[in-house]
Amino acid sequence: MSTSPGVTPSPRLSVLDLVPVRSGQTTAHAVAASLDLARLADRLGFERYWFAEHHNMPAVAASTPPVMIAAAASVTQRIRVGSGGVMLPNHAPLVVAEQFAALEAIAPGRIDLGLGRAPGSDPVVTQLLRATGPTADVDRFPQHVTDILALMSPDGAQLRLTSGQVYDVRATPAAESTPTVWLLGSSDYSARLAAELGLPYVFANHFSGQGVDEILALYRDGFRPSEANPEPRTFLTLNAAVAETDDEARARALPQARMMARMRTGKPLTSLETVEDALAAPLDALAEQMVEDQLRRWAVGTPDASAAEIRRLAERHGVEEVMIVPVAASRTDEPLDKTPGRTQTLELLAAALRP
Repeated sequence: MSTSPGVTPSPRLSVLDLVPVRSGQTTAHAVAASLDLARLADRLGFERYWFAEHHNMPAVAASTPPVMIAAAASVTQRIRVGSGGVMLPNHAPLVVAEQFAALEAIAPGRIDLGLGRAPGSDPVVTQLLRATGPTADVDRFPQHVTDILALMSPDGAQLRLTSGQVYDVRATPAAESTPTVWLLGSSDYSARLAAELGLPYVFANHFSGQGVDEILALYRDGFRPSEANPEPRTFLTLNAAVAETDDEARARALPQARMMARMRTGKPLTSLETVEDALAAPLDALAEQMVEDQLRRWAVGTPDASAAEIRRLAERHGVEEVMIVPVAASRTDEPLDKTPGRTQTLELLAAALRP
């Protein structure tokens, strides 16, 4: 990527989508808006588009990444689509391997399987997800990651039965290509495991900015080259709301910041507020401080200022890609099946960071 002398190179941009649901929206509206955003990211040249996995949250419709990935793959042409991530403790490894092998057959060379170790929900929903018994429990996370890698490989995996017979298992026979597997995390656990297995790693900076330098150093220093990944590969996530003015960007970011403050103070969760509702409803002092702390860590502002912040983040941490979580909320009079604030964020950032 060429740049003028003295100008920091622009990182590649990607998107992490939680499929937000605002007040008055149905899940159908939210999904339609996210698929429109995926089409836009594809046209604008973004690197990848990932869907999160969260459960039983009124403001989030991203509960089934494979379904959303299949839908996004069907309406895009070149962008990589994947999970950010599949929360492996909720799923049997064979099911995950089969789902993503099928996705790779649908969109060869464009599928990313991001795996996380957290459940992505509260303890009650976690038990419901495992109603038929434990699937990929947290303690067996390393083994289940390696199981998935084997199951999706052309050679597949082998099981030795109690009879001594060797049983071959493949996620998809005669696979021509396999998804790229990433480990996701916000602590040193997944960073160390990714390094040990020679896998790419993503630090979840959008909800935990603590210890990023140390964790990335652990990953890079401990990385063991693998056939698929001879060198460490990593990027960071970042919440962003971009508009033509600072005031508008802040107003658009406010509903998401308020929702995260409610989560962290144990308040009841609701669908995402509109900008007008967020501006009209005061918070207590603790929640207000949490909101302000979050907004300072996000890229919230005009295109040039937000682009500069993203460049600084990429340069400081030595990454060539930043995955944006577009958190710009909607106004009351905007269409329910569209997401103008998030659309504007992607458009303005793509223009401001264009090489």
